[in-house]
Amino acid sequence: MKQFDPTTLEIYRALYTSVAEEMGIALRRTAFSPNIKERRDYSCAVFDARGRVIAQGDHMPVHLGSMPMAVASALREIDLRPGDVVALNDPFAGGTHLPDVTLVMPVSSEQWAVSSNIANGGAKNKNARTAHRPLPTLFYVANRAHHADIGGATPGSMGLATDIYGEGLSIPPVKLVKNGALDEDIMRLILANVRSHEERRGDFQAQIGSLKTGATRLLEIVERRGHREAADYANHLIEYSARLMHHAIATIPDGDYKAVDALDDDGVSDTPVPIQVKISIAGSRARVDFSGSAPQVAGPVNAVEAITVSAVSYVFRCLLGDDVPASAGLMKPIEVIAPPGTVVNAVHPASVAGGNVETSQRIVDVLFKALAQALPDKIPAASQGTMNNLTIGGIDPRSGNEFSYYETVAGGMGARPDHDGLSALHTHMTNSLNTPAEALEYAYPLRVREYRIRKGSGGKGKHRGGDGVIREIETLAPAHMSLLADRRKNAPYGLHGGEDGKPGNATIISDGRTRKIGSKGSWELKAGDRVRIETPGGGGFGKK
Repeated sequence: MKQFDPTTLEIYRALYTSVAEEMGIALRRTAFSPNIKERRDYSCAVFDARGRVIAQGDHMPVHLGSMPMAVASALREIDLRPGDVVALNDPFAGGTHLPDVTLVMPVSSEQWAVSSNIANGGAKNKNARTAHRPLPTLFYVANRAHHADIGGATPGSMGLATDIYGEGLSIPPVKLVKNGALDEDIMRLILANVRSHEERRGDFQAQIGSLKTGATRLLEIVERRGHREAADYANHLIEYSARLMHHAIATIPDGDYKAVDALDDDGVSDTPVPIQVKISIAGSRARVDFSGSAPQVAGPVNAVEAITVSAVSYVFRCLLGDDVPASAGLMKPIEVIAPPGTVVNAVHPASVAGGNVETSQRIVDVLFKALAQALPDKIPAASQGTMNNLTIGGIDPRSGNEFSYYETVAGGMGARPDHDGLSALHTHMTNSLNTPAEALEYAYPLRVREYRIRKGSGGKGKHRGGDGVIREIETLAPAHMSLLADRRKNAPYGLHGGEDGKPGNATIISDGRTRKIGSKGSWELKAGDRVRIETPGGGGFGKK
């Protein structure tokens, strides 16, 4: 391996990370939907010429750990040329769940020749050199954004489907942009199958613009320092991350650490859905084996392999410092075994909407529970363990147009070995924000009736778990509502004598009557009805 200068390595780490961060800023500022603009439900990353991730923005862990599989799928299926952009969301071809749409673009020395076409929506650039021969790719840039609707039976595309066909539009790897020009046929096909057409189009355009921003910044780096040095230091960053992860694993005592946790149910039956793991540590390597986990189920809580690998990557990344490059090297010392046909590696045509948002959280919980046996002074108690996915859709009487509102609701963080857990926070596989009441009420025929911390919901202990929240929303027009949540029966666990956090709860208030509803399902609301979400608190740590 070539020698490198540590100072230059740190400069490149900051440079590549800043590219991913600036891509995120561009996406957020130009997006149409509150889900991307306000909640920041997106992620951006930079990849080398071999499709290995170099740097990621500080965005959504569930996206970032799984995006490499999407990029690999795009490169495997499509012959990418300068100015092309591939779109995909198929969970069985590199995606995670259908609302998360990934765009991938190559960055080459010819990028300048076609980039202006993307900016002007595909108009011909007389000075552009069209590429009729393969040109060397220097990097790839990719982003993933959660679209507030991608079709399917229910607004928001997060309903209780029993196969992938009921969840919305599946997009295999296809060229959305060809040589800088948006493929209007592909776009029309997508928009014909989703709600809120203009919002969807605007979000796709924002994603494309974000990729162009990333490509521009990467080419500036190459122009200043040369492609050879930029490529060499991208490789050094990957190898450096791998060495740091090897070292972190080596500090864990050798042995096998087992744990079991479960989702409450799959929404179709009341049967718990167990997830089992055995983490085997041998020197500086780890094997994470999910054998014994439940077979894939009828309801939408199945996770594809990319989600499980993403959760493993996140948990082991938590063992490292903040300044470690978030590159492909982090997974080099880790082997993941996720048997096909199980809830942690579902196969087509399983429904998977909740695998990305609910099962990913439970995988994190069971991994931390296992590692707590080996590292009792480092691992926190369980956080809320759910994203409380709420979708409401219908016709906005103010405009006569369709609307699709989607939100995840924060909860309590698990207590840490030396601190209480934080309250009203998105934890683990989600890193999003809430939709501010003002933005929500401006964009949708909805009204926020109550929004506060759910006092006393965190588990007691030497250190208390963080409290969840109460969020109550009134619909001002008839609407269809869906909820996809968990931790309503199995509470977030405490550790080392700490008490469990309180489970969550959901109700519909209609005509003055309150009706408790399940954690997974869909309901019809009339104008004036309110849905009330009470999210779980985090587990406590240690005996009080």
